[in-house]
Amino acid sequence: MDYHVKDLSLAKEGSLRIEWAGMDMPVLRTIRERFSKEKPLEGITIGACLHVTTETANLVITLKEGGANVFLTASNPLSTQDDVAASLVKDFGIPVFAIRGEDRDTYYAHLKAVIEKKPDVVIDDGADLISTLHKEYPSLADKVLGGMEETTTGVIRLKAMAKEGVLKFPIVAVNDAYTKHMFDNRYGTGQSTIDGILRATNRLIAGSTFVVAGYGWCGKGVAQRARGMGANVIVTEVDPIKALEAKMDGFQVMPMIEAAKVGDFFVTVTGNTSVIRKEHFEVMKDGAIVANSGHFNVEIDLQALEEMSVSKRTIRKEVEEYRLADGRRIFVLSQGRLVNLASAEGHPASVMDMSFANQALCAEYIVKNNEKLKKTVYKVPDEIDREVARLKLEAMGVQIDELTPEQVKYLSSWEFGT
Repeated sequence: MDYHVKDLSLAKEGSLRIEWAGMDMPVLRTIRERFSKEKPLEGITIGACLHVTTETANLVITLKEGGANVFLTASNPLSTQDDVAASLVKDFGIPVFAIRGEDRDTYYAHLKAVIEKKPDVVIDDGADLISTLHKEYPSLADKVLGGMEETTTGVIRLKAMAKEGVLKFPIVAVNDAYTKHMFDNRYGTGQSTIDGILRATNRLIAGSTFVVAGYGWCGKGVAQRARGMGANVIVTEVDPIKALEAKMDGFQVMPMIEAAKVGDFFVTVTGNTSVIRKEHFEVMKDGAIVANSGHFNVEIDLQALEEMSVSKRTIRKEVEEYRLADGRRIFVLSQGRLVNLASAEGHPASVMDMSFANQALCAEYIVKNNEKLKKTVYKVPDEIDREVARLKLEAMGVQIDELTPEQVKYLSSWEFGT
């Protein structure tokens, strides 16, 4: 088998961790049981660029059970769990190209290794796989049936490609499913970001001033969890509607230049570049801790911080100390990469259960419907989103009401009035 992982001897531990995560993924397990019988992906080659974690392992195992030939690479150099990668190769026969801490050249070599397997369907997280496929392998891109995108940053990139008319195959924006962004982004990112910060620093959050840049679904989750741990939370935003929402939710709202003067912890979750930059570093307190939970490591301007610093050292695993000329120290977590994956284990399995259930069902949808789809970005079909929610409620033992025939008629007619 063609693969590239750190050490196959790690497989036993990885297998146990995959099993543990799977226990908390009942929706995906239900889909896997159906896939194993019906084989809806028989003969399909799937190229996946995702965080190589225990939850992702359960997704790719489900796709293989559905009949697909699956090839997996990492969507971030610091998010790979090497034991999981080893187990997928050794125990499940799924080729993986991912090593935690790989350099940029290796990262892209791994992307290309998956692309060269000539995938029929692609699953991406951040759009690096899809953009590389378009830029360097246009003839292979022409033959792809369709793809899915997992995260906000990737959806932004793919919508830009569609707008410019360069997108070569249809994309389903799994990130935009209600059962993905309302739960994964909010509850998953909220908890895992705090988890990453705590593991990296072992600092007390209660009583601190905690600055959250961005109040999308991820930002909401981080702000809520930080407040729940006793922090005084400040939100910075560029969108007046989101800023108003943060204010109405009880958070302080102010420009970053003002928040930078008082913050103890900073987390960026915007999907944009240079959110914390030179003018902000210049006014930060000694000992400020800066982290990022956006997909790419561009939200913190580390080049500016490097230029401002007189020294730099790793003071603790995943914590780098930048000392400025006036003696102040700024601590950056996980090299400015995804702190929830680089310093912790990513989202809890129970929320990834819904996200990856969407991925599995959308893979089936693309295989069945690709000839009808245009080369643009689609929302997850409503029936898939609702089916995932239904299965999740069922797994949780929660029942809900159903509309009566009278109610159905009332909601679909215009004759009834006061």
